[in-house]
Amino acid sequence: MNFFAPLIGQTQAVELLNQAVIQNRIAPAYLFTGVDGIGRSLAARCFIEQLFCQHLPTVEQAPIQTRLRQGTHPDVLWVQPTYLYQGQRYSAAEAAEKKLKRKAPPIIRTEQIREIAQFLSRRSAIAPRSMVVIEKAETMAESAANALLKTLEEPGQATLILIAPNAESLLPTLVSRCQKIPFYRLNFEALAQVLRQSGQEAILSAHPAILATCQGSPGNAIAAVQICQAIAPELIQSLEQLPKSSLRNALELARQVALLELEGQLWLLDYLQQQYWQQFLSGKISAPPLEQLELARKYLLSFVQPRLVWEVSLMEFSAIV
Repeated sequence: MNFFAPLIGQTQAVELLNQAVIQNRIAPAYLFTGVDGIGRSLAARCFIEQLFCQHLPTVEQAPIQTRLRQGTHPDVLWVQPTYLYQGQRYSAAEAAEKKLKRKAPPIIRTEQIREIAQFLSRRSAIAPRSMVVIEKAETMAESAANALLKTLEEPGQATLILIAPNAESLLPTLVSRCQKIPFYRLNFEALAQVLRQSGQEAILSAHPAILATCQGSPGNAIAAVQICQAIAPELIQSLEQLPKSSLRNALELARQVALLELEGQLWLLDYLQQQYWQQFLSGKISAPPLEQLELARKYLLSFVQPRLVWEVSLMEFSAIV
């Protein structure tokens, strides 16, 4: 059985993980690197399915795969960044469902790392080993990363999978204890195949600008369309052109953008970067404000007040025109 059949366009990663299982040389920890939306989390699930099901008859594999996909397997702990609201932790999906105001990006918290240690302190219930998957591991604060380091030093009969954009986003001491599995951006054919299988084929024709910003990541393309649909088209159209009229107009645009959720503001930065670059190539503007856009991203992720970030950025854009 090909457990990695759902994963498209990641031949090297599949081969490395397959060989680890075939040769029974499972590392204590793996680091899956690459941009969001290209199959790293799916690969982790497929890898765990193969580990847990490889020696079982087909009739016994189905219930295990179902529990893994539902997130109810007792020997698997899946850790995601969380928001903290009134003393409670919420994943991104839970926060969106409850319509919580999100002023800062979610993070992996020290409490979650402690829960990993508690989870691994007991023997696996039914599987040959316990498995822990940490999504967006780069969001760990230094204290959380140091706490995880102790677990990686003595994982016991367990394997941890860290998912991050690159090795540089983690502490070198963590990276040194992981086997690196690289994932790459998909070419257009593979990206189109994923979108068709996901029922999102319309993106290919209806949202060419979004396809340009996602740069080989079908997951990012799907998420971007959802974010774009939640933003007023008039606001996007106003931002697509560098503010030319007055500082007052720039300040009003900043006020409107600052009302968006943080993920919407971050998507706008990516979208505008692509739009302004294309305008520069076509000679419509003298210079794209790429540096200003990167600074805006840095400030937003550093918890600077969003309205202030956008006011300063859009006023600087006006000076470029």
